[in-house]
Amino acid sequence: MAARWIERRFERLIWKFRLISIVPVVLSLLGSVGCFVIGAVEVFNAFLVIMRLPFTAKSVAAKTIAQMVGGVDYFVIGIALLIFGYGIYELVISDLDPRLEGGEEQHTNILSVNSLQSLKNNLSNVIVVGLIVAAFKKTIGFEVNNATDLLALCGSVAMLALSAWLIVRSHGAGHDDNAAVSIKTCTWTCLASQQR
Repeated sequence: MAARWIERRFERLIWKFRLISIVPVVLSLLGSVGCFVIGAVEVFNAFLVIMRLPFTAKSVAAKTIAQMVGGVDYFVIGIALLIFGYGIYELVISDLDPRLEGGEEQHTNILSVNSLQSLKNNLSNVIVVGLIVAAFKKTIGFEVNNATDLLALCGSVAMLALSAWLIVRSHGAGHDDNAAVSIKTCTWTCLASQQR
């Protein structure tokens, strides 16, 4: 009888110990807010450059666009942190009651996490999108001076299109049109860069 009482107390203690995961949840959500603020400041600063400077220099335009894309990159990182925080909370602590009370339990979105696999899938999709945005930022100011540069640019665009296509394919069948658009975008970008 005493052994059963000790076992129950120990199991309750173990069950309550899951609440330690509130620390990464709160820090992820705060990090998400921080990334959104940094991204907003980045885009706002780029907007101020647009308002102040005349667009006579091509380098100013490319630099400003790269700064805006950098802001978008911070937004994507913020979304990844938000997904992680929501996912850990729903997997370890409890379901989000306000979402369930709103009758949105059937509505599946990127914040709906019902297994570790779905959390992993959602995070990997957002991370790949973040990498695509970061690579796009690098290609904005890329100068094509010779055939090797053009080949490097086309190769990077092809890899971006392939990763976008793989994301679309990971969501199942019926998205072949989006995959075709990704490949066409790759082809047209390579052809357009030859005209520079």
